[in-house]
Amino acid sequence: MKKLSVKIWMLLLLFIAITVVFLVIFTNFLYEELYVEDTEISMTKVAENLQSTYKGGAVTNEFIKQTEDFNRFSDVEVFTVRNPRELSACLPFDIDYETLIGPEERAELISGEAVIKRGYERRFNREVVSVIYPLVDENRLEGIIYVYVPLTKMTEMASKDVIFLLITVSLLLLIMAWISLKTLQKVLVPLDKLKVAANEMASGKYETRVEVKSSDEIGELAKTFNQMATSIQQEDEKKRDFLSIVSHELRTPISYIKGYGEAFEQELVPEEKKKEVYALIVQEANRMQKLTNDLLTVARSEQNHDIDMSPLVLSEVVREVLQLVKSLADKKQIRFTVTIDEETILKADEQMTKQILINILENAIHYSPISSTITIENEIAKNETTIHIKDEGCGIAPEHLAHITERFYRVNKARSRADGGTGLGLSIASQLIEMQKGRLVFTSEVEKGTAVYIILPIWEDSFL
Repeated sequence: MKKLSVKIWMLLLLFIAITVVFLVIFTNFLYEELYVEDTEISMTKVAENLQSTYKGGAVTNEFIKQTEDFNRFSDVEVFTVRNPRELSACLPFDIDYETLIGPEERAELISGEAVIKRGYERRFNREVVSVIYPLVDENRLEGIIYVYVPLTKMTEMASKDVIFLLITVSLLLLIMAWISLKTLQKVLVPLDKLKVAANEMASGKYETRVEVKSSDEIGELAKTFNQMATSIQQEDEKKRDFLSIVSHELRTPISYIKGYGEAFEQELVPEEKKKEVYALIVQEANRMQKLTNDLLTVARSEQNHDIDMSPLVLSEVVREVLQLVKSLADKKQIRFTVTIDEETILKADEQMTKQILINILENAIHYSPISSTITIENEIAKNETTIHIKDEGCGIAPEHLAHITERFYRVNKARSRADGGTGLGLSIASQLIEMQKGRLVFTSEVEKGTAVYIILPIWEDSFL
């Protein structure tokens, strides 16, 4: 496969070749249309002027002498002869009479028409153009006026400027070659760097970036590459975090379950401890189940399954969700203050909406202090409703607030078992809200709490 630089060079050479061919054709066109045609017109006028002095009858010696005298003041050679065959005696070069005036040309001359001839003459080493005008009286060819001019060659016309022309063309070609080289370097060097960077990215060096030196298409391509590299690096970091989180979250419950299972198998657990151990095993199993359910929810949301958007009474959904999280809230003696419009009907998927509320409420409960209050209310504006959930927890710092819906993002990087989950809950909620054409907004103050705004569309018939 040819390199791009070779293809561009070949294209430039093709353009140069086309330009040279065009110049040759155009020069020949100018030579023919301007010089040769103008010469023929001049010769024709000379012959017409001489023909106009012919009064008929036999061609006199006086008329022939008049023609010869005309040569003194003209740039063309003019001869008048009674018989065309006499031309060979007048012209300074050999002439083939049959070729010069054949039957067709003779018929044209008798009818009063002029004949124009052009051919190469060896003696002059150039082409000769000639104009033959008839001297006709009563359909009888009494003689002819023969005008000829050896054409100046194109190279002779430009002989004085040939060196200047060659120097100019050579300089032009050098300038074009230099410009082409610089252009190729400007285009191909960044592309080569992009290729090297892409190979490094393919080998796993996701921190690779390319320097942006221009604002043209190549510069935009470099910016896009850097953006892509940043995204890939971030996704790789998320994947590493994911593996770290999953291994961390699964290792401990599996160790507990395995250890206590082996203890039961070997009958090492005292009777009075069995109930406590059973509860611990169930707790760790639930922890594993929660993680796997979250991962399955993420996988399903990424596949963009069809959504069942149907009328959904918001107050009923909130009541059902509160029953599901009640046991978790009771452990911390957390109260719920609910002010939901009973007539608000969502246009949403029931299971997705419940999952959204569960994830956000579990998160609020987790970070709320003991005996605090979580407020749930809603308000309607135009064709959507805003569900407002506010807790009295520790709050989120501004530098973290914009990232909390990112998958596996954790405000506390320590990932201790006491202060956080897998970092998937809010990410799942955000994805499910977007799939239902809604929005998720957070506001928070450190040590004062966090407010979550879930904006979802409402059923159109609910306006009636």
